[in-house]
Amino acid sequence: MQPLEALPTAVCQRVEGVFCDVDDTLTWHGRLVPAAFDALGRLNDAGIKVVPITGRPGGWVDQIARLWPVDGVVGENGGLWFYLLEGAMQRRFAQPETERRVHRAALKELKTAILAEVPGAAVASDQSYRDLDLAIDFCEDVPRLSDAEIDRIVAIFEAAGATCKVSSIHVNGWFGAFDKLSGCRAFVQERWSLDLETVKENWLYVGDSPNDEPMFRWFPHSVGVANVRELLSRMTAYPRYVTAGSGGHGFAELVDHVLRQRNEA
Repeated sequence: MQPLEALPTAVCQRVEGVFCDVDDTLTWHGRLVPAAFDALGRLNDAGIKVVPITGRPGGWVDQIARLWPVDGVVGENGGLWFYLLEGAMQRRFAQPETERRVHRAALKELKTAILAEVPGAAVASDQSYRDLDLAIDFCEDVPRLSDAEIDRIVAIFEAAGATCKVSSIHVNGWFGAFDKLSGCRAFVQERWSLDLETVKENWLYVGDSPNDEPMFRWFPHSVGVANVRELLSRMTAYPRYVTAGSGGHGFAELVDHVLRQRNEA
């Protein structure tokens, strides 16, 4: 990983959009960093598209897409994407409701198994707002679990045939082949009729944890906020650049760098 200053001026000057994680990328210690929220608005004012790509639930995605200065949100690790179109909320899902219903029943059984086998784990407090996945809290509202306990949660999900990703706060599991990248690609195709393959050189991705790996691996200009270093041992794909600041402070640092380079052109 290279320091943020190595992100070329030419890249900054042609950036058309920024995809970003939310938890510990726009937030820090559980709170939205004011400078990061301001940075979203400054990107918007500069004509740069902004799309959070998060593991958070559909309920959060609806609120963020309605109220934040963003162009839409991909949530539940790529399982859904919401955006406003002429003032009306558009809601799309990677799976039809009939399939989601079957998967929710299977995830309910997994929840029982995980909570029984991993004392101290808890269902995430935002679970009731989720449509496609099961989120197990390992440090947001519970005392932090050990790496071995997190690994055990992952193993239970995977033994049941579920896809599983670790974020900075939750272990998320779901049935189906979607991830952050597939949801991102579907969103931009629907929203702007863009083939992400043809424009990815002009977009940045910013994240901090293993569930960002599909994005780190695929985008040539990916950026990790400083706290990504804490989870590198769980990753095989890393961001190309890394900020000095952590969480939302690092995100604001990135936006400062991009806009400064554009203004100096």
